[in-house]
Amino acid sequence: MSYCNDLTKMTWPEVEEALPKVEFAIIPIGAHEQHGPHMAESCDAVLAEKMALKLGERMFPYAIVTPVVNMGVSQHHLNFPGTIALQPMTLIAILRDMISSLQHHGIKKFLLLNSHGGNQSTLNLASLMLSKELNTEIYYAKTTASAKRSIEKHVSSPLFGHSCEREVSEALYLSPEIVRKDKLVKGDIQETGRWKQLRPGKAIQGYYAYEEMTRSGNIGDGTKGSKEIGKEIVEEALDNLEIELYQLFNLKVEENTLL
Repeated sequence: MSYCNDLTKMTWPEVEEALPKVEFAIIPIGAHEQHGPHMAESCDAVLAEKMALKLGERMFPYAIVTPVVNMGVSQHHLNFPGTIALQPMTLIAILRDMISSLQHHGIKKFLLLNSHGGNQSTLNLASLMLSKELNTEIYYAKTTASAKRSIEKHVSSPLFGHSCEREVSEALYLSPEIVRKDKLVKGDIQETGRWKQLRPGKAIQGYYAYEEMTRSGNIGDGTKGSKEIGKEIVEEALDNLEIELYQLFNLKVEENTLL
């Protein structure tokens, strides 16, 4: 028996052997977009994949981890060079094809594990549409959003969430090669502008380009990030995801043993 549940590293006989115990597939979803001067544009895709693999280890043998969807809904970053954006319905179409393919192999439930805030509303719609269309169970989660205790403890910036101290810390723990440590900066925030009236939490929300909010492309304070903070945030989030998945799918903890 193979103890790998990373679909990208398995042969078809290994997948066939694993499938009888697989209760759900984890589909990591990221983006390819600017992350300021100090993080690679693959950041969200890399962090989604790393989180999915760590969660997959915890959920073995019940979960299988698919290849990462490495582009997402990033139109608000397009005026920064290098960003590649999918239309929301393109992302949903990719997910439809992935899920229907996995259904063909007998997988009946799915977790969309997302690391890019711009994907969230699309994944909400995808969960609704595709669960009904494909007659399956599709759930979605933001990778570290549930680590509220650690985030409150370590993140002091009033505006954070993109190449900030939280995301830099997660990357330093999960994939330090995507961080330019010698270029870490605090976000160069625009003092005035339409973005202030359209942020989440305001009475009216709508689209704005990211440069309307930050000249540098990042927010928060990346200079405050650390591997230690990243570990605390990531592990708290994984604990929460693991607990909720065991409850959601009514799984037996004692069977989740890596030898």
